[in-house]
Amino acid sequence: MRLYGLPCCDFLAVIDGMEMDARTDIRAPMMMDLDLYCERVAVAVGRLSVRIFGEDTPAGERVAAELGRAPQLTNILRDLAEDARRNRLYLPREILQAHGIFATTPSWVLAQPALPRVCREMAELAEGHFAAAAEAIAACRRHRIRPAAVILGIYRAVLHELIARDWRNLGEPVRIPA
Repeated sequence: MRLYGLPCCDFLAVIDGMEMDARTDIRAPMMMDLDLYCERVAVAVGRLSVRIFGEDTPAGERVAAELGRAPQLTNILRDLAEDARRNRLYLPREILQAHGIFATTPSWVLAQPALPRVCREMAELAEGHFAAAAEAIAACRRHRIRPAAVILGIYRAVLHELIARDWRNLGEPVRIPA
């Protein structure tokens, strides 16, 4: 922590996020709650990472914020079937309801014809965060932010594969070319 100037609050945020996952019945959270979850489990890790990379600049902070959310939303879209088996559903309630889905039982939601539209809307949110992250990465020192750029490329490719599938065969693993 001292060597890289890592704030204790980010470590505590990660623990808080894990606690949300462990103690909360996560089924169609409100968007505000999902964003808090992303902030804790992904953005806090990003903030720690960019400091370790040596990019403790405002652009680095923006990379952490945007690149924390984009892969986390991608993971949610990729892991729908796995999460449903654990009786979890991370798709935001507002988006589900906007597409006529008012129940929160994961297996039922995944069987709805409107699910691909819900997922496409979530994918648009993730893509917006990827675009903002790419812009922030471009403002950083290239040699220091390379790991973030690699993460962006991999997770964006996963998101594009999910979009191409249109959320069919939810249990099938996503494979992207090396």
